[in-house]
Amino acid sequence: MDAMIRQYTHHPVLLALFFFGVIGFLSSLLSLPFDAYHTFVLEADFGFNQTTIKTFILDRLKGLLLSVILGGGLLSLIILIYNSTGNYFWIIAWGVMTSFMIFMTMFYSNLIVPLFNKQKPLDQGPLRDAIEQFASKVGFKLKNIYIIDGSKRSKKANAYFTGIGMKKRIVLYDTLIQDHTTEELVAVLAHEIGHYKKKHTLVGIILSVFQTGIMLFILSLFIRKDSLVAQSLCQALSGFSGIEIRQSFHAGILAFGLLYSPLSFILGLIMNQISRKHEYAADSFAGIHFNSSALMDALKKMSVNNLSNLRPHPAYVYFYYSHPTLLQRLHALEKIKNQDNIL
Repeated sequence: MDAMIRQYTHHPVLLALFFFGVIGFLSSLLSLPFDAYHTFVLEADFGFNQTTIKTFILDRLKGLLLSVILGGGLLSLIILIYNSTGNYFWIIAWGVMTSFMIFMTMFYSNLIVPLFNKQKPLDQGPLRDAIEQFASKVGFKLKNIYIIDGSKRSKKANAYFTGIGMKKRIVLYDTLIQDHTTEELVAVLAHEIGHYKKKHTLVGIILSVFQTGIMLFILSLFIRKDSLVAQSLCQALSGFSGIEIRQSFHAGILAFGLLYSPLSFILGLIMNQISRKHEYAADSFAGIHFNSSALMDALKKMSVNNLSNLRPHPAYVYFYYSHPTLLQRLHALEKIKNQDNIL
């Protein structure tokens, strides 16, 4: 791939863009039949799939376009920074990545989500009144409550909190509203508000910024022109393929990607542990400040509707779950419920 692209250009930015662009495109083609099988066979067999072929194709095309615009633009900027600043480029690149991350946190629902889903403000009525009453009770300023057409793709239900500052909003799936009572919905939103009140959103951003800094610093060690690791990898690939692989920015990223995986795995374990701890805390907030029984009922319904695994292996939970299991969450909420009864 490297040798082929060099027949057409030697520009460092274009080299990297074409190199990763072609690899990304081929990867998407290879995963396409598996994605289609998952959506139209597995999801359909269990009664979840609502996605049409048209929606499936448009989602892939939009995702590809976003990758080209956002991914390609960000990669180009980082390469330009590297060529301008040398070995300490990672500090400036860290600032750029952090700014981009915060921007996307604030405006993701305004800019990206509308490309795939329709969102509309929750209408005035008993549900909105109950939500606003609870938000006011716990001192949470909330104006943006939206409904998203999740049923366009799946019958699975969910809700999430996004944004910071004036751009924060709570989003409810239309499938969630269909299957839950007002009290259960407020309990779910109390959980999401709990994340904000417990500063989990801020902690998540700080941890992501810190992790990005570590990643870029280690990356800088691989893409330096005097990097022995990148040189050794290029020599090994050249000997294996019979084609001379020159050291370059994208070759350094390739070396970094191969050798960063173990560290990424460890960081992922730590992030999952923190996430599970945050989920317990948000459940506790909802149970204490609203109604633990209502949240328990909502979690049970979502588990049934989503056909969640009630008893996954503890090792699998430890390595891969960002949330505690349903039974673990119910057990923790039951303790809060019993304490409330005693009080």
